[in-house]
Amino acid sequence: MTSEQRKKAVALTYVSGSDQAPRVSAKGEGEIAQRIIDQAKLHDIPIQEDPALVSMLGKLDLNQMIPQELYQTVAEIFAFIYTIDEQAGKKNS
Repeated sequence: MTSEQRKKAVALTYVSGSDQAPRVSAKGEGEIAQRIIDQAKLHDIPIQEDPALVSMLGKLDLNQMIPQELYQTVAEIFAFIYTIDEQAGKKNS
């Protein structure tokens, strides 16, 4: 398997009222990426697959805020996650 085919994952964390922008909270390739994905699934955290975004975010250091150039893309993902959470809440009511 070439490095281009290796699974990659990046987890973002954002604390409203505390953080200025989302931060990279975990990242990895191969087995580490799979563990990040497994933990997200275990805790019902939505997963968005976007290889180009993962590639850009993977260049950041852990705990580093995302750069302003990625705000729009990441905001769209958080909006997607918010919508899923809202829909899941309505189903459980």
